[in-house]
Amino acid sequence: MTKLKTLFLQPPSFDGFDGGAGSRYQARREIKSFWFPTWLAQPAALLPDSTLIDAPPAKLTMADVLPHAKTHDLLIIHTSVPSFANDVKVAEEFKALNPKMLVGFIGAKVAVQPVESMERAKVLDFVCGNEFDFTIKEIAEGAALRDVKGIWWRNEAGEIVKNDDRPLLMNMDELPFVVDVYKKHLRIEDYFIGYLKHPYISIYTGRGCKSHCTFCLWPQTVGGHKYRTRSVENVIAEIKRAKELFPQVKEFMFDDDTFTDDLPRAEAIARELGKLGVTWSCNAKANVPYNTLKVLKENGLRLLLVGYESGNQQILHNIKKGMRIDVAKRFTADCHKLGIKIHGTFIVGLPGETRETLKETIAFAKEINPHTIQVSLAAPYPGTFLYNQAVKEGWLDVEHAELIDEHGVQIAPLHYPHLSHQEIFDAVEEIYRQFYFRPSKILSILKEMATSPQMLVRRLREGVEFFAFLKERQTNKAAA
Repeated sequence: MTKLKTLFLQPPSFDGFDGGAGSRYQARREIKSFWFPTWLAQPAALLPDSTLIDAPPAKLTMADVLPHAKTHDLLIIHTSVPSFANDVKVAEEFKALNPKMLVGFIGAKVAVQPVESMERAKVLDFVCGNEFDFTIKEIAEGAALRDVKGIWWRNEAGEIVKNDDRPLLMNMDELPFVVDVYKKHLRIEDYFIGYLKHPYISIYTGRGCKSHCTFCLWPQTVGGHKYRTRSVENVIAEIKRAKELFPQVKEFMFDDDTFTDDLPRAEAIARELGKLGVTWSCNAKANVPYNTLKVLKENGLRLLLVGYESGNQQILHNIKKGMRIDVAKRFTADCHKLGIKIHGTFIVGLPGETRETLKETIAFAKEINPHTIQVSLAAPYPGTFLYNQAVKEGWLDVEHAELIDEHGVQIAPLHYPHLSHQEIFDAVEEIYRQFYFRPSKILSILKEMATSPQMLVRRLREGVEFFAFLKERQTNKAAA
């Protein structure tokens, strides 16, 4: 078998691109941010001679990346619903320079809509379903497409063929460390998130999520609802390796869908991290008990990223969040008491949303008072329960179901008889304004900024970006 020189590519995109938790969520955010391309780095780690290029944070253009078409045999792009059209154009340019290049797409978009994706993009030789790490490894090592599990591929007659499914990986320790790939191909200072210390590094310690939130893309399409984890020893070994490779790192982010799904394991990892003296953060559900929070905090936990979504209990029931408002309030109070910062995320436009529930969410956010918040528009991705529900109920115009506009700004695709696209869209800005422009919040931000010149410069830059983003939203709305 002839081995294929492989290029893993996150293509150049519009200014302000947000890498979106390594998952190709291609949209502009209110503050520019970049997540590590972990979903590309993981299969790259299985192929030591491969190349990984993450163009947006490195500010690379097509002119910078296209020469690699002549030095590589296999092109892998991690695509998404919003980025698909742009990714196809990029692949076409590569194929034009090297007609023999094999082109494959990975990601939830093609896993859920494999045939449709290949029909829309004749440049595609194959697409992958579910987890694709070892799928890509086999193809890169020269296996014939007909013999590789977990793909749809185009035969010589141009027909799209589906192979047998690839079982989900259960022994996560079989995956090599991604930090070695980061070191070889990325500049970690290019990656920054407003609520994390800089420079930071993010990795996954497991895949899958036990929750069944109707809007959440990954558990319903790629990861599944079983939390499959790496061993404590394996995780700690990678953190030790990362400390050797990147002594400048100030924070580690565990980007598992819900790191706290397995509380005994979370505590065990925390205790080992405490011995290393590292600062770390993770995704969590708003139901972690006080005793666990205390163990995590005492062993280096700085911040939790928490999906509150809404301040209305019925909406939380509607989206199968499995969260009670009273429990979330108690959890947040516990975090405040222990000194754990929270970046709280909210979604507007979910099923059951009304003008009154939007007011409830604003009041809820003010009451629990996370350190920072993020407000998103409900995005019905194909493959999710929310998408099927929205189509069935007539909340979504499938023919015009774009998730971003031509400027890369997220739009409100859902509407209801009692709540319009525009009202949902405007709610994002209203929540931000009411949350951040309170005297008490402004005072706390000023106190934080006064702690160091670096923090002052960072918050001022973020403030400029935030206001510019809001201004552009209003300009685009007026033009529409």
